Amino acid sequence: MDARGRSRIRQSDGAARAIAHDSDCHASDGLWGDGSGYVPHGNEDAETWIVKDVVQCIKHFFPLVEAGKFFLSGLSMGGFGALRLGCKYADRVAGISAHSSITRIEQMLRFVPHSKRDYMDRRGEDLDILYWAARNSEILPPIRFDCGKADPLFHANRRLHKEFTKLGIAHVFEEFPGGHEWSYWRRHIRDTLRFVNRVVAK
Repeated sequence: MDARGRSRIRQSDGAARAIAHDSDCHASDGLWGDGSGYVPHGNEDAETWIVKDVVQCIKHFFPLVEAGKFFLSGLSMGGFGALRLGCKYADRVAGISAHSSITRIEQMLRFVPHSKRDYMDRRGEDLDILYWAARNSEILPPIRFDCGKADPLFHANRRLHKEFTKLGIAHVFEEFPGGHEWSYWRRHIRDTLRFVNRVVAK
């Protein structure tokens, strides 16, 4: 997001005030193939990169920044990463916000020219958002996610909402007009910033 985008959000509702007090780091998945899913692939481990290495980099290069718990947010494949890693490493995460998320690793195949085998270095349960949500249910951070009603992942996101509800996992799920597209994500990044602002303010 460029400086003008941040300025517009601040002017519209002040949602980005939390960013003024906390570091805002946008980390890639390492560009494995056409999308790593934020899961390990041999020696390329985007999972460890996000939950450990990025935090250590911030501590090293910006020693004045308090690198304690962090927020995870993402869209599409990044939404899967935010939800799965946020639930798996719940004790390290302050909050999770996801947009138009892949909710099961098999859904990656709709968007990338890889096989399911490419994403199965770990046991199936390790790749399962619901497995980690149930296992760490007592310590989960605040969770919110949304999806556009014209998105091919909409029904999967609604299913995840229902499964979270069955498990008694506190969360917020929102449905909006829109598809799997940048215009939707530009519009709803504000929901993530509002969410961060609310959690930080508590």
